[in-house]
Amino acid sequence: MIRFAIKILLTSILIVTISEVGKRNSIMAAVYASLPLTTILAMVWLYLDTSDAQKVSTLSWNVLIAVIPSHIFLIAFPLLVKFGVNFWISLTISMVLTAIAYWVYVVALKHFGINF
Repeated sequence: MIRFAIKILLTSILIVTISEVGKRNSIMAAVYASLPLTTILAMVWLYLDTSDAQKVSTLSWNVLIAVIPSHIFLIAFPLLVKFGVNFWISLTISMVLTAIAYWVYVVALKHFGINF
């Protein structure tokens, strides 16, 4: 139970820190957000919970494969805002487009025999 609380606390601190840095310096916040800190934390938590380096390695590989469609969000959102679309609508459209991209991506990977 204590380990679970520590996981929540450290992960929350990471997210809050990025948002607070973003208020002062968006480039530094972007650098922090683009670092694989959440992946590293997830890998550490998984290893501490299972002591299985192979599971951690598999997670790392799957994150690499899964990150590709997330670029849709990072492209769509700023473009929509730039063209004057309301923040919440831009966020919603970007999330929907990203969900569609993930669905298409998973279907395409399955077509080539890659399941995750």
